[in-house]
Amino acid sequence: MTAPAPRRKGANRTADITPELLQALSLGEIETATLTESLAVDQARLLQAVFPDAWPQLEDTAQALGQLGILKRMESIGGLLWQALGQAGWQRCLTHRSDTVRGWACFMAGAQPGLTLSQRLELLQPLADDSHFGVREWSWMGVRPHLASDLPQAVAELSRWTRRTSDRLRRFASEALRPRGVWCSHIAALKQQPEIALPLLQRLRADASPYVQDSVANWLNDAAKSRPDWVRALCAQWLEESPVPATRRICERAQRSLKES
Repeated sequence: MTAPAPRRKGANRTADITPELLQALSLGEIETATLTESLAVDQARLLQAVFPDAWPQLEDTAQALGQLGILKRMESIGGLLWQALGQAGWQRCLTHRSDTVRGWACFMAGAQPGLTLSQRLELLQPLADDSHFGVREWSWMGVRPHLASDLPQAVAELSRWTRRTSDRLRRFASEALRPRGVWCSHIAALKQQPEIALPLLQRLRADASPYVQDSVANWLNDAAKSRPDWVRALCAQWLEESPVPATRRICERAQRSLKES
């Protein structure tokens, strides 16, 4: 059996991205290896490379997206592709070798009309479980507005994800509803009433995966910025009821920004 190729180290500075690398990324020939590379991708050029037949109807809108921030750009391309190409465009993006293109699929899942929250999440599952770190982040961003608009249903649906075998899916369950999620709008209700998400968080308080532990800790660290006493009390309760290394690690990291009064 042939051993898998070692993962490419990637560029951590824009200056380290060679013209050849940028071309390969922008033609969808390889995946990005770092956030720096992801931000450097020429998405209009990538869109033309992936959908050459549809490019004439996409070009004007796509070229205007260059002035947007990365999240708005991804969201806008996802909406554009769903409107122009529908299911065929979704299938093409879903399995493409470029992580940026699979990222568009995440936002296409958010753009599709008429789906229940359960249907939307199931549609997104392979992307939430993607091998690429970037696609996993785009996956929750792509549906976060739908989750935030119906928090009771979102908590119920995501609580079921906390029992998934994959730690990537369990992490999604926590990360998708962070009160102050990175690169996205805050969820005001969860900043003021973090207990809304307690049924979900409770199921992850002793998760064996550090990947999940970090997300739960970050969730509580977000909440601590507006409800510090609630976070302190919850961590004290968890440590009493579940005095295991995983819970201790979560609680220590969750309270890292708090100062003793």
